[in-house]
Amino acid sequence: MTKDEIGSLTKKQRAYYRSGATLSVKFRRAQLQKLYDAVVKYEKEINDALQKDLGKSHFEGYLCESGFLLTEISYLQKHLKKFAKAKRVRTPLAQFPSKSYRQPTPYGNVLIMSPWNYPFLLSVEPLADAIAAGNTAIVKPSAYSPATGEVVKKILTECFEEQYVAVVTGGRAENAALLDEKFDLVFFTGSQAVGKEVLRRCAEHLTPAVLELGGKSPCIVDKSADLPLAARRIVFGKFLNCGQTCVAPDHVLCDRSVKDALVAQIKKEIERQFGKDPLNNKDYGRIVSRKHFDRLCALMDREKVVHGGDTHPESLKIAPTVMDGVTYDDAVMGEEIFGPILPILVFDDFDAVVEDCKTRHKPLALYLFTSNKRQIRRVTRELSYGGGCINDVIIHLATSEMGFGGVGESGMGSYHGKAGFDAFTHYKSIVHKRTWLDLPMRYQPYKSRFYEKLIRFFLK
Repeated sequence: MTKDEIGSLTKKQRAYYRSGATLSVKFRRAQLQKLYDAVVKYEKEINDALQKDLGKSHFEGYLCESGFLLTEISYLQKHLKKFAKAKRVRTPLAQFPSKSYRQPTPYGNVLIMSPWNYPFLLSVEPLADAIAAGNTAIVKPSAYSPATGEVVKKILTECFEEQYVAVVTGGRAENAALLDEKFDLVFFTGSQAVGKEVLRRCAEHLTPAVLELGGKSPCIVDKSADLPLAARRIVFGKFLNCGQTCVAPDHVLCDRSVKDALVAQIKKEIERQFGKDPLNNKDYGRIVSRKHFDRLCALMDREKVVHGGDTHPESLKIAPTVMDGVTYDDAVMGEEIFGPILPILVFDDFDAVVEDCKTRHKPLALYLFTSNKRQIRRVTRELSYGGGCINDVIIHLATSEMGFGGVGESGMGSYHGKAGFDAFTHYKSIVHKRTWLDLPMRYQPYKSRFYEKLIRFFLK
């Protein structure tokens, strides 16, 4: 799509929003139902596209993308009337007689820019939130997952008129043209580097942005942890989608006294979950592109690989890999891994680990395996991170009852469920003042000592 075509599209969407067509709860529910029905109808095509782009099995595609999305849409439909209702709040006595309330209002015309790692879910779930909130939207899928992008376009084009919801495919030229336009909100999921550019471009228009980024999410394992269970859950979370998950454990920080036992359990779990030859496991995915495959291979220090390390350049597959004896000076610790490489670092003092984490970039997720209540209190109260789990990984984002998002370098804003509705909503604060009484104390001239005493009484 050309720059002029994108400009024309945004004008159509702004005009459609101004018509008020998207505002009624009945309309929004009907659009969510259309979307739900289309996801069910095209489940096989969605899963086939995910397999083509990322090697995902149909089970994983449904579990982590289309099925997850259906849950979110159902939640929004169930609670939409309550979410969209004005919220009455207490009115101070000084403003008598009046009532005060917060009116949820759509931002208007929004842009949703999605990543390649969960290309269906992260394109359409934010869209469902935007629809529920009453916005028009342009969705821009990632160019790295073209098959899924085409399915997203097919579904959304079938469901909606482009003046309401539209899809723009393409690469950097289309991204730049979209960011040249004035939107009422931009929702971006992707890398920190691109997120900085998106935020810079948004600032030129004073456009608010929700940024879902990433970072090096640590997984801390102390000596009181249930090691077999910790290993099982870490292996699941780390190597899901071939490690290409923004909330995957990036690395393990393990108490030195149990490190060898944990590594042994992790090796056992990798073989149990993925078999002795993971590269030939049809349910194990692949790296999205040659560029990312080469980057990941360069991060592996072969002398520190204690499990896995096998690669298949033709299929872009990298076996689940464990590196031991890693320090913060290793290349693998210099950037977010975003692949199936798990570095193991050790510590001797848990309190020192907590203090060190305070000095590092705030991660999107943090995980702690322990049975020590003091350790749990320290981590959950003192450290700043987007979200996380105690004695598990990843599952904190699998609920519509809690918002999901980052903090600091890992993002700003959150979504899922009510938080998703709120992300695409502005709450107007409104006072409705009655006309049958007009207290004169606020008006000049300020000469009455009686009025001054009343003001001091109301405002103290």
